[in-house]
Amino acid sequence: MRHPMMSVLEQNPVLPAVKDAGRLEACLAQPAGVVFLLCGDILNIDRLIDRVHQAGKYAVVHADLVAGLAPREIAVDFLHRCGADGIISTRPMLLRRGRELGLLTVLRVFAIDSKAVSNLGRETEGGMPDVIEILPGTLCKVLRRLSRELPVPLIAGGLLSDKADVLAALGAGALCVSASDESLWAL
Repeated sequence: MRHPMMSVLEQNPVLPAVKDAGRLEACLAQPAGVVFLLCGDILNIDRLIDRVHQAGKYAVVHADLVAGLAPREIAVDFLHRCGADGIISTRPMLLRRGRELGLLTVLRVFAIDSKAVSNLGRETEGGMPDVIEILPGTLCKVLRRLSRELPVPLIAGGLLSDKADVLAALGAGALCVSASDESLWAL
């Protein structure tokens, strides 16, 4: 069943994500109808959620990042009681509980290598989230910036699947790439 908030996500190509409660007001000034709260603690998360609601927006809380919460289903119940409209987590069991409570559920996945990506199917078994957030979103830009800022060369690894991926990483400043895909070894 499609969560009612999905239409709001579709209308907002950029969702502001707040990592510091001090930046919440700047975030609320943006047009998006959804805010990702990647901060807070058990003493202030209810107030942060209330502030998002006062601005007429939905609050989706990253359950793994709220200081003082244990990685247990009761944490989801707590966030629901605090007024969260949705939760983000890397833990499928928390998302299952969120779905039971009617919250929008976002599975955050760090696509760092082919193993992490292939495990994604298993992580979604027994409780499909409403959406999956894949990180990082801009690897080549990060490579380009870090190759300029860091005093040592970079090796790009993970999720390289063809020659174009290799060339993109090298073009972004990587010294070389590491690859587990045997078809890339002879390039």
